[in-house]
Amino acid sequence: MERGAAAVYKREPGPPHERSISEHPAVFRRPVAHSSSVATFNTHRPMTLPEREPARKPRRRGLFLPWLLMILVIVGWSIGWFWLRGEAVGRMDAGVAQLRKAGYDIAWRERRVGGFPFRLDVTLQDARIAEPSGWAVSADEVKAEAWIYRLDHWVAVLPRGLTLGRPEGGPVVVQAKALRASLAGLDQRPPRLSVEGVDLTFTASPGAKPYPIETAEGLQLHLRPGPNDQGGVLFKLDRAKLRLTGLPERVAQGKPVTVTWDLVLARMAAFDGPSWREAARNWDQAGGVVTVREASIRGGDALLTAEGGPLRVGDDGRLQGELKAKLKDADSGVQALGGTVVLRDGKATLGPLEIGPSPRVF
Repeated sequence: MERGAAAVYKREPGPPHERSISEHPAVFRRPVAHSSSVATFNTHRPMTLPEREPARKPRRRGLFLPWLLMILVIVGWSIGWFWLRGEAVGRMDAGVAQLRKAGYDIAWRERRVGGFPFRLDVTLQDARIAEPSGWAVSADEVKAEAWIYRLDHWVAVLPRGLTLGRPEGGPVVVQAKALRASLAGLDQRPPRLSVEGVDLTFTASPGAKPYPIETAEGLQLHLRPGPNDQGGVLFKLDRAKLRLTGLPERVAQGKPVTVTWDLVLARMAAFDGPSWREAARNWDQAGGVVTVREASIRGGDALLTAEGGPLRVGDDGRLQGELKAKLKDADSGVQALGGTVVLRDGKATLGPLEIGPSPRVF
């Protein structure tokens, strides 16, 4: 029995999983201290990223700089606008003074200038301008405006109409649903001028002579500079009730009439003078003439057209010359009558028929 037990204890050690705890001294072995040259890890301390530097506080200059720049822009813009306002008022007063020296009568009861920050708005109350020959225009209120970067282009409206003064016939009150005008290119001859009206009525004042136009659905007048010292004029009166005589009255047949004038004026540089009359005379003496590209009167089923020239201004201020005219059906275009319209002695005649008065320039 003892021999068998000794044999059991003296046997060779088996595999590690068959050994007893006493036969595994490595389990209780203390860890061996390593050399200092070998890196050791502290398993009890968690790993962390490198600490960043604390963020700097934003500079106050960066917060206030955009606001400061905006304030500087607003102040600079305001100073520039008021300077332009003063320049515009000064030029307006200088132009008025020059026209008054030439014999024009220009006046207004009140003037207001505004439009800050992008425009210049000029409002005139009880405005009036009259040229030496007697023609005049007056309005209860005139509103004009221009962008500050385009002070050479003005747009005006007359919300309460105007009164047209005639040297011989007397004043005519003009009312309209819309009445506006634009003026640009004052350094050109002629300047760019446009006048437009919608639903107009023309009423002669008590004691004045009747005006040729009673009503009109539309009115257009355009003046444009052209090449070779020329100027273009386009006048159109749409569906108007006119006081006609002679052949135009027969053409209209009592129905609304549409009138169109398309003209070319030569030697516009000579159209200059202290008054409209003097400017027209200087232009005529310099060889200024009118070429009619198209003149037409349409009323009812008839269409009367004329073209040609050149036409000159007579001593009486009316056009003189000859035009080729045709009378035809407005719808089919079939010509019913043709001939030459002669403008002479203030009258316009087609053969033996008197068409009406010759157009007046001044």
